[in-house]
Amino acid sequence: MLDVIDLNIEFHDHLTPETVVYDFDLHLEEGEIVGIVGESGSGKSMSALAIAGLLSRKQMKKRGQIIFDGVDLLTCSRNILRKYQGKDISMVFQEPMTSLNPVKKIGWQVGESLRIHTELKEEEIHDRVIKMMEDVELQNPEELYDKYPHELSGGMRQRVMIAAALITEPKILIADEPTTALDVTVQAQILKLLKRINEQRGTAILFISHDLSVVRKLCKRVLVMYKGRIVESGPVNEVFNAPTQEYTRKLIKAIPRMEKLSI
Repeated sequence: MLDVIDLNIEFHDHLTPETVVYDFDLHLEEGEIVGIVGESGSGKSMSALAIAGLLSRKQMKKRGQIIFDGVDLLTCSRNILRKYQGKDISMVFQEPMTSLNPVKKIGWQVGESLRIHTELKEEEIHDRVIKMMEDVELQNPEELYDKYPHELSGGMRQRVMIAAALITEPKILIADEPTTALDVTVQAQILKLLKRINEQRGTAILFISHDLSVVRKLCKRVLVMYKGRIVESGPVNEVFNAPTQEYTRKLIKAIPRMEKLSI
């Protein structure tokens, strides 16, 4: 469904160009959950933003291909790219308070993509939003519809972000560190939610994290990135049980926050 081939990303906003992603390759099947793991600065989020079409085309040079639905998202026009953004490919970020509009009510924000990509009337959008909020296990959705982001807990705000990302029934959900800012119990609840969404809706998920133990709980395959390069990839159990790279072994030795929580 998605093929990223030889993706290279080079910044040009400094005196000396800086390459942040080297020769990145990814194949994502329908309904698959693939993890990308690595420390800060490894290039994992930059790769995800490129797939989502959210990188500036002026301040950086990108080489390679991002093929989705037969279209190269890396080189297509902005008009074509916008048809896929938020509709077929959606993204959830680490901190919803920086992604949600503080002056817009929750219900309006969850339904925004429907206003962009469909011709539904406001009554229909309202009903779709309420149903989606129920699907992501938000209690009392009618009441939450008219609340503002600051009135919700961190876990509730993250569920709102997931609802907004799923409202158009995308084929791919990119989740960039979606549980890092949450406490460990809420983190487990969000991971369970993502797993259920994948199983029930068949939504493919690209899950970005610095924590290999979290990726192990959720994903079938994993790509390990270090200094802009994929240094190891394969089925999660194989990579976790028999890592070939020293960097991967160091990640595995890190204290697993989620190890005792089942999802």
